[in-house]
Amino acid sequence: MIEFKFGNYGDSMGTRLLGAKIRADLRPLLDGGEKVVLDFSGIDTVTNSFADECIAKLLLEMPLADLKAKTTFKGLTPMTERSILSALKRRHMQIQTK
Repeated sequence: MIEFKFGNYGDSMGTRLLGAKIRADLRPLLDGGEKVVLDFSGIDTVTNSFADECIAKLLLEMPLADLKAKTTFKGLTPMTERSILSALKRRHMQIQTK
C-alpha cells in the first residue's frame, strides 16, 4: 500500500484550486498496482468543494467500483468523512443521470 498524506499540503483542505492540484498529484498513484491510503490525519477541515474537486471528480475518470478498489481512507474525522461521502454521492448521482 502507498500512503498519500494530505497533511503534506496543510491542515485545511478548503478550495477547489487546492483540490485540483492534489488530485493531479494523486492521480498517477491510482494507476499503479498498489492500493492508495488516503491519509487525512491532522486535517481539521475538508470543504464540500474541495472534496468534490479532489476526490469525487475521480469518478469522471474511473467507475466507483474501481475507485473503491484502489483506495482506502485513514484519519478521517466525522465531519471530514461526511464532506467526502456527500461529494461522492452527489457526483455519482450526477454521472448516473447522464
